[in-house]
Amino acid sequence: MIHEFKLIFQLPQNSPPINELVEALAEAGCDDAIVGTGHPGRIALEFSRESENAREAIDSAFDDVQRALGGAELIEAAPDYAGLTEIADIIGISRQALRKQMLNQADFPRPFHCGNPSLWHLAPVLDWLQQQRGYRIDPALQEIAQHNMHLNTRQQRQKAEMLTSAQTTTA
Repeated sequence: MIHEFKLIFQLPQNSPPINELVEALAEAGCDDAIVGTGHPGRIALEFSRESENAREAIDSAFDDVQRALGGAELIEAAPDYAGLTEIADIIGISRQALRKQMLNQADFPRPFHCGNPSLWHLAPVLDWLQQQRGYRIDPALQEIAQHNMHLNTRQQRQKAEMLTSAQTTTA
């Protein structure tokens, strides 16, 4: 089965030129990804990876990137973070219709970021929409969103622990 997802990394300070990074990625097994370099110091890889399950596909891609790009730090695994517009597009309804469901249902998953826009982890919202509203959700998308949520949450926790550790060391 083909799994489609994106991994975005912060490159180390003294990274080689981008063409060398792209070569290293291909040699490490990332020849199934489209490489984006639109933001200085970052690299985004949009994968179409064949694997039995999403976890295996995403983890193997992550390992391949780490092997190729040594000190690169994961910024985001996508799809995961989503606003109402993206979620509505996935299930094929208008943003306004989804917003109405969100406002009228106390058990609608809470956003992890309230603001403009508010953001949700995609997996719990897809689960809720399937269980509470009967929407048909692609199981592969649910699996990818679930694993990416765990990856992103783990990454955020590690960053917080490093920050806390650095603050305690300097205090």
